[in-house]
Amino acid sequence: MATATIARRLGAALTKMAGNKAAGWYTPHMAAASRAIAERISLVDLILEIRDARIPLSSEFEQLRNYPSSSRRIIVMNKMDLANRSELKEWMRYFEQQNCIAYGVNSHNKENIKEFLNILHARVRELRKTDHSGHTTTILLVGIPNVGKSALANSLHQIGRISAAEKGKLKNAAVSPLPGETRDISSLKIGSHPNIYVLDTPGVLPPEIPDVEVCSKLALTGAIRDCMVGEKELAQIFLATLNLSDEYKKWAKFSVNENDISSIDNKAWCSGSSELNIKHKKQYPTDHTQDFIVNDVRRTLFEAVSSFDGVLEDEKDMLRLIEVQFTALRDALRVHEDLDLDAHKKVATKLLNLYRTGRLGHYILDTVPRNA
Repeated sequence: MATATIARRLGAALTKMAGNKAAGWYTPHMAAASRAIAERISLVDLILEIRDARIPLSSEFEQLRNYPSSSRRIIVMNKMDLANRSELKEWMRYFEQQNCIAYGVNSHNKENIKEFLNILHARVRELRKTDHSGHTTTILLVGIPNVGKSALANSLHQIGRISAAEKGKLKNAAVSPLPGETRDISSLKIGSHPNIYVLDTPGVLPPEIPDVEVCSKLALTGAIRDCMVGEKELAQIFLATLNLSDEYKKWAKFSVNENDISSIDNKAWCSGSSELNIKHKKQYPTDHTQDFIVNDVRRTLFEAVSSFDGVLEDEKDMLRLIEVQFTALRDALRVHEDLDLDAHKKVATKLLNLYRTGRLGHYILDTVPRNA
């Protein structure tokens, strides 16, 4: 497959870079965090392994790889709102077959967090039946960078404190779209009677990742910093994934029903003279996340794939289509021609943002193992 070939090439470059300790992803603070987590694993009551629902296997936390499946470990598939729903159900069945407890979570959905909090309370009650202790329950949150551990910890803390009608200032773990921002282990209370605390930990990657395709998936979903790879190369992998999926077919309506509107809007943007253009300049000067721009991006991608006459499984043809898409997206994303040297990079940066926020479809990059 063309996508796999492109991903392997990028992953190989990443793996080579990882060998350089000064430029690799395994930083000194990751090494320290890894040791701190190892010390706490045997001391806590419950472990939540947070994974990215878009890469259910590739986002596995290596330190728990040999940890036995038990009632004390739960795999949490975070960012489920960004993943393909039907494929996510297959993954849930897979984990069930592996005797793993797994749940899908959206850290930013209050109702979903309330439901998950109830599940945690029930799990704590079950654990207390076996050890009969009255001590405070501690839950360890672990995972690779940028899977949403801090966002989940904050949501559980906020909802848990409100549910318990507790007073006092809420704490917040630092949340960032960049990987590696959490540096320390922080404790947040999520329940009372009994007292329950979650320990939010820094994201940790293994020092070496031999599977080059896994490297590419981690980079595409943001677990490895973009600067280590290059936005254009990451955008190429996303476009290859999109072009071979059925997601773009859902955007036919933008080409058929809204083509005239998009054309008018585009002319207004280019001319700089109409009232529509003045309105857009005031309200959306360079914001690629606005609906009318996102719809233009969807239309552009749909038309490019639909009219392509090459063989998408062929790497050369795929790269040719991707180059066409990059050029067409400059207009859709309002990237000015006078920035020619940086145009592709600017297009790639905006495209990656739209993919990572779910505006360009929902994907799961891992395939359920055949022996499942």
